[in-house]
Amino acid sequence: MLTLAIIKPDAIQAGNAGKILAFLEGQGFKLRAARLVRLTQTQAETFYAVHRERPFFRSLVTFMTSGRGLVLALERDDAVSYLREIIGATDPAEATPGTVRKLYAQSKERNAIHAADSPENAAREVAFFFPEGELAGL
Repeated sequence: MLTLAIIKPDAIQAGNAGKILAFLEGQGFKLRAARLVRLTQTQAETFYAVHRERPFFRSLVTFMTSGRGLVLALERDDAVSYLREIIGATDPAEATPGTVRKLYAQSKERNAIHAADSPENAAREVAFFFPEGELAGL
């Protein structure tokens, strides 16, 4: 099963992208595609449209367009649920020790990594960043 993760601009700026990727691979994820991107405002608004009515939407878009992110298509059994488990709670103060966010997040907003929250969203998010031909044969 494929899922999508984004190593966010804060983690890239802090020099933690390689550490996070190594952690994910150490947890059994196989890297199937990767792209370093700087989202435009339109791309960020479209990608996070599900949060459009939430009070944090505008600041999320601003943050996600503030620098480059590393977009990852990752594969393993139970990819979506397991990735959500190992990245930890959105707020690093509440994240379990040893999770990505406990190790690398700066705050609830600058939380180092995005992960798809359902198999349906994972499929939509992977397709958003990686055209079907790029993932052929996986």
